[in-house]
Amino acid sequence: MNTHCETSDLLVFSHLRWDSDSKRPQHLLSRHAKHRRVFYFEEPIFGMTQIPRLHLRETQEGVHVVVPYLPASIDAEEMESALRDLVDELIFEEELAHYTICYYTPMALTFSRHLEPVAVIFDKMEELSLKHGIPQELIDLEMELMKKADVVYTGGLSSYEASERRHQNLHLLPSSVDYKHFSQGRENLVESEDQVNIPHPRIGFYGEIDDRLNLKMLAEMADLKPEFQFMMLGPVLIKDSSLLPQRSNIHYLGEKDYDSLPLYLAGWDCAIMPYALNDLTKYISPTETAEFLAAGKPTVSTSIADVVHPYATSNLVHIADDAPGLIVACQMAMAEKKANPMEWLASVDTFLSNNSWDIIFDKMTELETQVYAKKSVPRARTKRHIQPVSITMGRMI
Repeated sequence: MNTHCETSDLLVFSHLRWDSDSKRPQHLLSRHAKHRRVFYFEEPIFGMTQIPRLHLRETQEGVHVVVPYLPASIDAEEMESALRDLVDELIFEEELAHYTICYYTPMALTFSRHLEPVAVIFDKMEELSLKHGIPQELIDLEMELMKKADVVYTGGLSSYEASERRHQNLHLLPSSVDYKHFSQGRENLVESEDQVNIPHPRIGFYGEIDDRLNLKMLAEMADLKPEFQFMMLGPVLIKDSSLLPQRSNIHYLGEKDYDSLPLYLAGWDCAIMPYALNDLTKYISPTETAEFLAAGKPTVSTSIADVVHPYATSNLVHIADDAPGLIVACQMAMAEKKANPMEWLASVDTFLSNNSWDIIFDKMTELETQVYAKKSVPRARTKRHIQPVSITMGRMI
């Protein structure tokens, strides 16, 4: 790794909890932590303190997770001021002289735009402009961050194409998969109690059950093929519960933790992604596509752009956009794997190995090195006096 990357600490602002499902930030930042100090600044937790403070802990991967605690009664202006002071205090206490900032959320600009890092990275996980209910303020902040960033990554082709005229140093780096974890789904695992007694064939989906799914089409599939058992894992987030189809062969098993997902996948015959085709799904890049394949599951989807390319064009996922078509696609996908299981799995593994997390990390490191080469590294700034803020490091600071 380039010397600048090794000596430049990484300050990360994210909208995701570190202890949530293992996603793109966790995979990439755990690799960064082997070479440099990484501080992962989460969104605040309200109501457990009367004085703004920070809780710091180090994960087993070496990442320093920073959680701000704020009073419940704090207003928006006070919150920005408190977070700004807490970030400044963190930089002061941890002696972050030469540091790089990586943003996963533009909202953090409201309390961090005053900082003077060596470089700014924006890892753009989603396209906010068409996400349902996104306030204009957040869209404006994303535009500001695009101008501020030295390098921008996108996790999907559709997002890349939507942003390519907005930044001159934009790079498509699709997310990979935790192959070791999800490939357990190929084994004969002991099934969970809530699935073990459901007959086959099982057609499964996990993720948020919300307006991005075509639930009407799911109901039509269940009616067309009553012997298919549809396993729906994840939180139900639709506002109108009457829109949630109820059929004897549709099974809502609730939200599952990351570690247990291979247990469910092992018992499926096929995976399905019945997404609606609308503005909510135009730029999505479903990470479960690679996870289903790593688990050895034949996979079927509607024509989501980032699933069509590269998965369908590589003959790894079947595509259809109506209930009869999806039923046929499921049958074809299962038949293809059954006819040549070793050949099918070999093609999956070859595809996934060409886009591992290590490869993505190395590409990001190379791009960051190029940014450093074009910039002069600033001198360490004299520590300025900061209004004392109660910070504890759980160490609390």
